[in-house]
Amino acid sequence: MSVIQEFKAFALKGNVMDLAVGVIIGAAFGKIVDSVVGDLIMPLISKAFGGLDFSNYYLALAGQAAGLSLVEAKKMGAVFAYGNFITVALNFIILAFIIFLMVRQMNKLMAAAPAAPAEAAVTPEEVMLLREIRDSLKNKA
Repeated sequence: MSVIQEFKAFALKGNVMDLAVGVIIGAAFGKIVDSVVGDLIMPLISKAFGGLDFSNYYLALAGQAAGLSLVEAKKMGAVFAYGNFITVALNFIILAFIIFLMVRQMNKLMAAAPAAPAEAAVTPEEVMLLREIRDSLKNKA
């Protein structure tokens, strides 16, 4: 089998297509969560901490002057941007919790779905004949 044929067989498998769809939807969903955290949650948290922009919390490592924005401080040298890390960590926690809720709901739906009735197993003809012989012998005795 040539490499192209192997790749075609691999790429057209259902699992690969499902994964591709999942990655695309996940990326779009990640943008939504980033917006929720950056535009809705972090402003509330920064308001609770005195109105400071949480993403601009950093420690200057190259002697930058105090009060600069994170972007300006990075231009002047290395910074320890712990506020940005806290924002990203909060994004992850929210995303993980939402995915947990979605999986939990899917598991409930799967458990609630009625199972398809099992078809009666077809008894092989040899077994049927052996049963008839057994019954016939019982009736003669």
